[in-house]
Amino acid sequence: MNSSEKFLKPEVINQVSRLDLRAKFIVEGFLSGLHASPFQGFSVEFSEHRKYAPGDDIKDIDWKVYAKTEKYYLKKFQAETNMMGYLAIDQSASMGYTYRQDLTKFEYATCLAAALTYLMINQQDPVGLVTFGEKLKAWLPPRSKRTQFSSVLSVLSKLVPEGITDYGSCMNQLTSLIKGKSLIMIFSDLLADPEPIIKSIHQLRHRGHEIILFHILDEAEAKFPFDGMVEFEDVETPTVVTVDAYGMKDDYLLAVKQFREKYKDECLRSGCDYVAIDTSVNFDKALMEYLLQRQRRF
Repeated sequence: MNSSEKFLKPEVINQVSRLDLRAKFIVEGFLSGLHASPFQGFSVEFSEHRKYAPGDDIKDIDWKVYAKTEKYYLKKFQAETNMMGYLAIDQSASMGYTYRQDLTKFEYATCLAAALTYLMINQQDPVGLVTFGEKLKAWLPPRSKRTQFSSVLSVLSKLVPEGITDYGSCMNQLTSLIKGKSLIMIFSDLLADPEPIIKSIHQLRHRGHEIILFHILDEAEAKFPFDGMVEFEDVETPTVVTVDAYGMKDDYLLAVKQFREKYKDECLRSGCDYVAIDTSVNFDKALMEYLLQRQRRF
């Protein structure tokens, strides 16, 4: 395992106590791996260039980049590169769950959100933050100043997952708050009635927003590593059930597969990006999805 892969492992990130250092650790590890991968030159394009296309003015070609990559890139103007970004994090009680991973779903989401904030601020992109449960909770309007990174981290570090989630109401409130077309990154386990969630995603897309849906499950929720008779307790309601784990494992894994595929299909239908991820997965998968989404905007 190279150093960049190690930096991106959730159990390694958990050893870093401060959220700002976690964010930098993740991004620097990711960029290090990116430069050594088949995507070499991608991060250059991502930060301040786009590929040359027939009809573009050749005077805008960046010959220094060509000398390094042997690819043609155009310099992009400030107005071309800026976009409005919103990080929307599910703060309900179910996000506080972990079985045997170092990070809960909520901690995983906040680490990823902090890393994306760091990445976006360094690209001079305005980024804002909203958290939601039964209603919208924390709210920070988008800013591109360096101080925004500290502002976002200050809010994230104080959050505690609690209560239930009302996706429909929260997304309607979010829609009314957002001015102009934006990139909305949603971080949630989606453990609620899917219909209001799907409806809200379609409504956001109808208004012209770009969406990346990060579907975050705990490693145990995704893979069901249980044996024997196991007692499960719903963290958002007082429901407790005892099941034969061995007897239900196949049915459970099929249900999870269908659960994820439903969201994937609905996102595909509405033109959204869907990222199925669990808390054992390195952060580079989610960060790459952001880069790919960013690239498609230009």
